[in-house]
Amino acid sequence: MDSTEAVVRERVVRWEDPTILAAVARGMSGRAFLQAIADGRLPPPPIANLVDFTLTEIGEGRVVLSLIPDESHYNPIGSVHGGVIATVLDTVLGCAVHSTLPAGRGYTTLEIKVNYVRAVVAGAGPVRAIGRVIHAGRQTAVAEATLVDGRDRVLAHASTTCLVFEIPAAGAA
Repeated sequence: MDSTEAVVRERVVRWEDPTILAAVARGMSGRAFLQAIADGRLPPPPIANLVDFTLTEIGEGRVVLSLIPDESHYNPIGSVHGGVIATVLDTVLGCAVHSTLPAGRGYTTLEIKVNYVRAVVAGAGPVRAIGRVIHAGRQTAVAEATLVDGRDRVLAHASTTCLVFEIPAAGAA
């Protein structure tokens, strides 16, 4: 085989109906909902299967996700794509906010800022995204997150502001 010939790799992604998961979320506190996903009592959202991260810790205003970087996350220059890192950080930030919400309340990201500190590459072992809420208000929440490697070196840092709102009842316009 020529050294420039590509070796094809494949990754299959499967997920469960996310509308069912969203309906269940309406009736649970954010922390209980996230814990049910972490414990396997509820399926993860499709993005978790697509990017291949898992919820590993859930606390009040603090959430940890784990990801094992691999080639399927790569950009054209041989490191994990910044969009994958931003997705993981946005997820852990949102989950940290969600962990503070009572049943019937939801959130959406208003803004996110990401600082990339070190390259993330396959074979680096698991990385952890640690999110924590700085402010949980009635209408807005502010959170920060850090992506660290196995030696707790910072790979990226992010902050967010989220809009907090009442989730409309199913079928409401």
